[in-house]
Amino acid sequence: MSLQLPLPWPSVLRKTVIAAAVALPCLAAVADPLPPFTFNLGAAGLPAGTITADNIIISDFAAVTTTGTTFSETGYLSVQSFQLVGTGFTPAGLNSTYGMYIAFSGHGTTSPGDPTAAPTFGSFTDLTYTLYGFNGTATFGFSGNTPTETASGEVVLATGSLISGSVATLPATNGKYTASANVFLTLTPDAENGGFFQSPVPFYNIAESEFGNTTRTIEPFENGGGFRVRQGGGSINFASTVPEPGTYALLAAGLAAVGFTARRRSRS
Repeated sequence: MSLQLPLPWPSVLRKTVIAAAVALPCLAAVADPLPPFTFNLGAAGLPAGTITADNIIISDFAAVTTTGTTFSETGYLSVQSFQLVGTGFTPAGLNSTYGMYIAFSGHGTTSPGDPTAAPTFGSFTDLTYTLYGFNGTATFGFSGNTPTETASGEVVLATGSLISGSVATLPATNGKYTASANVFLTLTPDAENGGFFQSPVPFYNIAESEFGNTTRTIEPFENGGGFRVRQGGGSINFASTVPEPGTYALLAAGLAAVGFTARRRSRS
């Protein structure tokens, strides 16, 4: 999988992303292929058809409110497309005749400081979510600092809660910063619409969600105390076991390497 950076990006951000890639070579070397899955749309009252993929591509519309070393986050994750063995595709009718999204809310703690001046690191203490399907179209946005959505007639497909999750911000240029998160969650198909999760049987019981939001999608609140994520980028895939503790250690080491690089570049 290649990483394509929109240009022009600040030099410090390009070097930081490269540093993160160098810091985590062992993850790529030992990572297993993403587990495939099949959704049966008609089983949940959506247009008849199935989707077989191993990764879900989402757009993130969220508000993060910070108070000292604590934060809260609420928002919506709109399903945009899918991937299978690294090849992206958009199922016929997605976001024109039907759609899917996740509503979520969580809290956590983070290191103190100004994200425009120095890296911050933290973790979620709780997070809950609901995956919905709906017929028709919907839009996602904000009313002030509150995320909004316009879907109607939603049906619940699955729910879940936090297993573990980490967050980080990195300063860029011109007083801006990036934000990222990696979260492991339980996955419980809805009793009435469980047939949506066609394969495997039983379906995976863990969802992993990853986000990497650039300066173009981060909008600091006008009066401080947090930021909006407008159409940020992320993905969701599934598993049946929680990653080994060593995986978390490697992720933490990678984040620390990124933070060190950002600080060193900002002082040079």
